Amino acid sequence: MDNHSLIAWLVIGAIAGWLAGTFVRGGGFGLIGDIVVGIIGAFIGGWLAGVLHIHVGTGWISAILTGFVGAALLLIILRAVRRRA
Repeated sequence: MDNHSLIAWLVIGAIAGWLAGTFVRGGGFGLIGDIVVGIIGAFIGGWLAGVLHIHVGTGWISAILTGFVGAALLLIILRAVRRRA
């Protein structure tokens, strides 16, 4: 992985995490929290898209969209678990 790929992952993770945090909870989690949520969400969204045979496309926009969907699902699940605890 070169430096440009790492920077791209961080930027896409930050954007997707911030969007999901804003959509699900009404606010972000700070830069580091948004990046972590966005990157984990990208893995979840990519896995889910593969399981459901959904092809969003290629490029930055589709990566952000996939990360956003995965991050939003992650935050919804975390919110449900926290309410039960």
